[in-house]
Amino acid sequence: MAPRKASNVPADTLRAWYRDMLLIRRFEEKAGQLYGMGLIGGFCHLYIGQEAVVVGLEAAADAGDKRITSYRDHGHMLACGMDPKGVMAELTGREGGYSKGKGGSMHMFSREKDFYGGHGIVGAQVPLGAGLAFADKYRGTDRVTFTYFGDGAANQGQVYETFNMAALWKLPVIFVIENNQYAMGTAQARSTSTPDLYTRGQAFGIPGEIVDGMDVLAVRDAGAKAVKHCRAGKGPYILEVKTYRYRGHSMSDPAKYRTREEVQKMREERDPIDHVREMLLQGKHASEDDLKAIDKEIKAVVSEAADFARESPEPPLDELYTDIYAEA
Repeated sequence: MAPRKASNVPADTLRAWYRDMLLIRRFEEKAGQLYGMGLIGGFCHLYIGQEAVVVGLEAAADAGDKRITSYRDHGHMLACGMDPKGVMAELTGREGGYSKGKGGSMHMFSREKDFYGGHGIVGAQVPLGAGLAFADKYRGTDRVTFTYFGDGAANQGQVYETFNMAALWKLPVIFVIENNQYAMGTAQARSTSTPDLYTRGQAFGIPGEIVDGMDVLAVRDAGAKAVKHCRAGKGPYILEVKTYRYRGHSMSDPAKYRTREEVQKMREERDPIDHVREMLLQGKHASEDDLKAIDKEIKAVVSEAADFARESPEPPLDELYTDIYAEA
C-alpha cells in the first residue's frame, strides 16, 4: 500500500484522524465481544473497516452541520463527539445510554452533537435528512446535512423521491452512499443494474463522484468539495464512497457470500487505519512508541465505556411510558 502524500495536512490533524479511527475500531471490537457475552441484545451492526468514511467527512464539517444515518451508526456517533460511555450503555440497554436504554444499537440521538439518529428501516433516514436540510434553508443558515445510506438502500424508491425534492428545492444536503459492496449480503453486481451508484442523481441534475473510502484524505477532500457546493446554494451533492466492512452485515451474519481470502486481502492491503499509520511514520510525524501510546489510551477509553455500561442500571419499568407521543 502506497500512502498518499499528506504534505498539506498538519501532523496534529493526521494524529487526530488516527486517534478517531482507532477509537471506532477498538470500540466496535469491544462491542462485538459484549455481544458474544450476551450483554448486547437484538441487532448489532459493526463499522469495522469503514472508519475513514465518517472521520474524513467529519473533517469537512463545521459546527452546526447535521448528520443522519442508518443502523450501522456507532462510528458516526463517536466521530461527531458523542461520549463512548453513553453509546456503549445504550448498546447494552442501560439507563445511562443516549436513549435511556430503550433504543439499543440502531436508535440513538444527540441534539447537542447534531446527530439525528441511526434508523432501522432501510432508507428511511434519506427523506429525513432532506427535511433537516430544508429546515436550514428555510431558516436562511448556511449549514449542510450529511445523509448517509448504503448501497442496498440506494435501490429504495424513497431515495429517488428525495433526490427529486432536494434538487427541485436546491437543498443543502450531501447524500453519502457508503458502498461496502455487499449490502445485507448480496454483491452489488447481482443487485444493482448500474455499476456507479452516484450516477443515479444525474436524472435529477445532482452532481456526484466516486471516492476511495479507504483513504481518509480522499474522503476529506471530496467532502470539502461537496460542502462548498452546498453552502454556495447550488443544491444537493452525491458522494459514493467505496468502502469495505470486515465483519458480516450484523453480528448474526456468517458472511458466507465472500471468501476469507478476499477479506484478508483488504485488511492487509487497504486498511484505512494502517494507511494513516504509514503516513505518520513515513512523514516522521509520530514514532512507533507514540502510536503505541495512542492505542493504549484508546483501549483505556473503551474499557471505561464497557465498565460504565456494565455498571449502569437497567431502565425502570415506568420508563416504558415516557417519551411516547400519540394523539388522544
